[in-house]
Amino acid sequence: MTLTPRESVLALLTGAVLVLVLSGMLIKPKIERWQELRNEQSAIEADIDLSRSLVAARERWIGEYRAMSKNIPRYPADQKMDIHWLSIMDRAAARNGVRIIRRQAGEEIRQGVVYEMPIECQDWEGSLDALVRFLFDLQKETAMMDVRQLLIRPRGRGMLRGRFSLACIYTRAEQEQELETQKDEP
Repeated sequence: MTLTPRESVLALLTGAVLVLVLSGMLIKPKIERWQELRNEQSAIEADIDLSRSLVAARERWIGEYRAMSKNIPRYPADQKMDIHWLSIMDRAAARNGVRIIRRQAGEEIRQGVVYEMPIECQDWEGSLDALVRFLFDLQKETAMMDVRQLLIRPRGRGMLRGRFSLACIYTRAEQEQELETQKDEP
């Protein structure tokens, strides 16, 4: 069987199309994997750049840490910190006319030599003036109490109601030596 020139061209074109389609089907997963690897590479490069900038800023962060560490209160290793911080918050609220209805201390979180005690106040009420005085009193109490989230809604006749998250930062006496060692590092 002989093919005419027209049939030969059509057979050649059909073969070329089949080769391209099969190649595309085989290459598509490879191209997708290559794009995933490129995205992963970009993310890793961004992490490396961030790490390099943090290392470059080490002296600045050590200076800030040294300045702030003077204000971090230290407590004995066996002291229950949830009771301590809740009582400070309750006293400040009572002094300033803020009524705390529901509150709960979270789990103590250790980050290096520093501890954080989160307190969630799910429900409070008081006037705007009382709230401002309460927040100022908390800030004055110690430099290491930070209101992270504050939601306020009107209750009526000058009263407000809401919730807030309070983070209390401190160190333990057992870490005092470790803290001093870090202060002395260049």
